[in-house]
Amino acid sequence: MRALLVANPAATTTSARTRDVLIHALASEMKLEAVTTEYRGHARDLGRRAAHEGLDLVVALGGDGTVNEVVNGLLHNGPDPDRLPRLAVVPGGSTNVFARALGLPNDAVEATGALLDALREKRERTVGLGLAAGTPGTGDESVPARWFTFCAGFGFDAGVVGRVEQQRERGKRSTHALYVRQLMRQFWEEPNRRQGTVTLERPGADPVTGLVLSIVCNTSPWTYLGNRPLYASPEASFDTALDVLALNRLSTPAVARYATQLLTSTPERGPRGKHAVSLHDLTDFTLHSKVPLPFQMDGDHLGLRTSVRFTGVRRALRVIV
Repeated sequence: MRALLVANPAATTTSARTRDVLIHALASEMKLEAVTTEYRGHARDLGRRAAHEGLDLVVALGGDGTVNEVVNGLLHNGPDPDRLPRLAVVPGGSTNVFARALGLPNDAVEATGALLDALREKRERTVGLGLAAGTPGTGDESVPARWFTFCAGFGFDAGVVGRVEQQRERGKRSTHALYVRQLMRQFWEEPNRRQGTVTLERPGADPVTGLVLSIVCNTSPWTYLGNRPLYASPEASFDTALDVLALNRLSTPAVARYATQLLTSTPERGPRGKHAVSLHDLTDFTLHSKVPLPFQMDGDHLGLRTSVRFTGVRRALRVIV
């Protein structure tokens, strides 16, 4: 088996010594090339190269951002699960949503052991992914399409992600406490929280208007707060298209209610109420905004957008589990 290991040296929860141990363990089972990323987008370039060279396997060692880049490299020319290299993930970030949603241990060493067992037992599955692109006929139509593995956000939650990234650039560690602080700051400074500017359009249905928060889920849970899974769209699955949780009001009582519902959510029950919109298994839809809003995918802030077109693609990539 020819394999490429893509390792992010800035991964939050892995050290150089841990990476060396993991590389040695994997190299004992396969013909392995290990590359440490050196710049933003390097993991994407490596994934693209692996697809071009017809490798059997790409192992992403890092957080959700590293996984997202590798996936976008692998799918540079579109999904082809029978031809493209398989993807394996060794979690090294602070949250590791994609790896945990696949049922992998949230520890790099344990996950490596599980990966080796899965390869010996030939355990794999094909997962669906989300694709986001600029909407034709809008100012964002030239924005290139990009794949996401577990979630995207347009509006409030993307603003929180952007604030966290700013704090990390200033040297702050990525912790769950940091996210909570930035969430509260985003809430108090959110100019559109009482009257949203986002409209959701989909074929064959009336538009949903006045949205403040819009979370697009490709799987469930949506994210984790420490070890607690949060289920924004409990029905979301790697085997279906995309789910959406949207809110049309973020008053203090509404935020308190929906935050409590998220913290107590389960695989059977997520946020609900008169200000919540839940949609399941959408293949094609668009989010438009009257004003530019923050946009994020897989926890990576991508700047401001006014319109994003989403596509849910079933059976996009084979993953070792």
